[in-house]
Amino acid sequence: MPVNKIAGSAAAAVADIPDGASLAVGGFGLCGIPTVLIEALADAGTTDLDVTSNNCGTDGRGLGILLERRRIRRITASYIGENKEFARQYLAGEVEVELTPQGTLAERLRAGGCGIPAFYTPAGVGTVIADGGMPLRYGPDGEVRLSSPPKETRRFTAEGVERDYVLEHGLPTDFALVRAARGDRYGNLAFHSSARNFNPLAAMAGRVTIAEVEELVEPGELGPDEVHLPGIYVHRVVVLTAEQAAAKDIEKLTAREVTA
Repeated sequence: MPVNKIAGSAAAAVADIPDGASLAVGGFGLCGIPTVLIEALADAGTTDLDVTSNNCGTDGRGLGILLERRRIRRITASYIGENKEFARQYLAGEVEVELTPQGTLAERLRAGGCGIPAFYTPAGVGTVIADGGMPLRYGPDGEVRLSSPPKETRRFTAEGVERDYVLEHGLPTDFALVRAARGDRYGNLAFHSSARNFNPLAAMAGRVTIAEVEELVEPGELGPDEVHLPGIYVHRVVVLTAEQAAAKDIEKLTAREVTA
């Protein structure tokens, strides 16, 4: 019989994440981010984290909370984005950053969850992504202290076109934090619209995956075609309160005047 994966609280769910753990976090900007789990991890005092996420939230929100509290040692992300503190810490040498093409990052997480050690992709060929030399860590005076090494490249013919490809490695992590719109006690999850983004991929990559869900449903209420992520990938489920589920930030609110 499937195991009941409901955790008593967010604090209990993240309590065994140790200092120095690697962590995949779902979301894109502030869309679909596991805010409650991130806040619980921040309150736990866990530090020296090696985080993989599309980006690092915004200033004071999402992963930006952990960043401001100096809990993150290294970040693998596709862009620095809207977080000024992220950019400041990177350029000041306070955090190590590996910038990765967005599609490559998605595939590295998926590969990590599928047991695929490495794959070839054309993204990044002819740039510092493949050739090496991308600054991973700066010194306090702006000098480059650590650079990325060159990666293996190989020539393939695909769809009749011969071109170079770069070898990228799968990216499994110790833990993963994700957010879903609906889930059951067995860990089956469904995501709402664009909040699906990096959540299934991050969940797959984590050896231990913790999901916060806005609505808990009974097993069987999610039809087979509604399950975006099967419970085999999820180890703990945190059920949000109505207030927690409704608290969703918007990065940039754009409005226009409506005329009659």
